[in-house]
Amino acid sequence: MVGLTTLYRPVGKAELALIAAADYLAFPPRLPEQPIFYPVLSEQYARDIASKWNVRDERSGFVGYVTRFRVHTAFLSAYPVREVGGSSHTEYWIPAGELEQFNGAIVGKIEIIAEYRGADTR
Repeated sequence: MVGLTTLYRPVGKAELALIAAADYLAFPPRLPEQPIFYPVLSEQYARDIASKWNVRDERSGFVGYVTRFRVHTAFLSAYPVREVGGSSHTEYWIPAGELEQFNGAIVGKIEIIAEYRGADTR
């Protein structure tokens, strides 16, 4: 049996539109100022980012979505888990140039499991 790892990613309105355009099968390429793609290991960590950061961010459209998806564990073994700011804040750092390979390791569709809106979007 193939091992799968469940990951999460908080995204804003524009990034979600690009995911939808890819039929929920892939994440969009990074922008030039985004050299790293950061999927996180904890649903709560993703919820915290979406509800506390994305809803205040104009580039996110003042909306935060939490996505959930599964990736082949064997693919992830090439990347260390990074702890950022606390033991429950763990993520992978995927170089932007390797995002296409990362997308190829996704199994199934990217799901939206939560939505948060800033005060100006309600």
